[in-house]
Amino acid sequence: VYDPRHGQAMIAAAKKHGGVNHSQNDESTIAQRQVDPHSHALVLDPFEGCVAYVPDLGKDLIREFWYDKREGKIQFEINKLPSGLSTGKPDGPRYFEFHPKFNVAYVVNELSSTVAVFSIDRELLSDIAHAAKNNEPMEKFKSRSTLKLIQSIKTVPSAFPTQMNTCGRICVHQSGRFVIVSNRGHESITIFRVKQCNSQNSGKGMRGTLSQVGFFHTRGETPRHFQFDHSGQFLIVANQDSDTIAVFTFNLTSGELRFSGNEYRVPSPNFICSCPMVDRYSDEDDADAREKVGKTFLVSDNYHDHDVRSTIPSTVVVDPSKKDLVDELESAKKEIEKLKRQLSTLTVETRA
Repeated sequence: VYDPRHGQAMIAAAKKHGGVNHSQNDESTIAQRQVDPHSHALVLDPFEGCVAYVPDLGKDLIREFWYDKREGKIQFEINKLPSGLSTGKPDGPRYFEFHPKFNVAYVVNELSSTVAVFSIDRELLSDIAHAAKNNEPMEKFKSRSTLKLIQSIKTVPSAFPTQMNTCGRICVHQSGRFVIVSNRGHESITIFRVKQCNSQNSGKGMRGTLSQVGFFHTRGETPRHFQFDHSGQFLIVANQDSDTIAVFTFNLTSGELRFSGNEYRVPSPNFICSCPMVDRYSDEDDADAREKVGKTFLVSDNYHDHDVRSTIPSTVVVDPSKKDLVDELESAKKEIEKLKRQLSTLTVETRA
């Protein structure tokens, strides 16, 4: 196992009452965190799948590697570039996220409390993928970057000391209209609006660049992770050092967060996974089901007229390959009716 510290003990800033202080970001702490390279994530490009992007928190770099899809291996480093404005102060790139529609990527810099916005050279990505497919020499792409920095923006108010904050997570809302970042120390979620089109007026920003919507308190300490629900209208935040999970409503138009009133006690939460749960017989799904006749199933219009206590539709049309499923469904319906009759008889006898 590769150990970049070569057996040295890990050092982390301690909290007064135990644990690790994730918000401490002074020179001493940063020096300890950046002693060695620290590859904090690896993300493949979603366009060709041939370049792997690695934010190196220890060296303030974004590393670009050629990923050989046929061999399933990272072959060599194509290029590396600063993760921010190269001000001479540490950035600490933590995570790398692509916009779902635009040729843009976002990097959250943990130590400088900034988001760096990069444009993506799709043409170069295509050339790399084409060369790999044709077994051409890949060394010709050395020192050529698929990224270009177009913006850097703070995640905390300008008056708040960067030494008292580190960034946690970044994500792009599924609508593509907002970018969200968590701040550990400022104890907030920062919402950015994504510019949807290029401005004719210079200085107004390019498509994919960001503008601040606001800062929203997470009702706890150290928001290490957060996740939207499947609808994108609720944000669940894990406050690691206050042992709580808080639920917020998210305004899809304005980007505003509001506390929903729901809060849960969970020991040191550090990751949230949102799993969509679908009721295949719900009102919302009926319309979708009707569009999929011959592929999945169709609930008939008289479904809502049957006994409301039953969760089984009265008529289901399924493609021929699902005949076994139809038989099982009919058998289940009969079993339910039998149990209902038995329950009814038992109720009558009890009353008598």
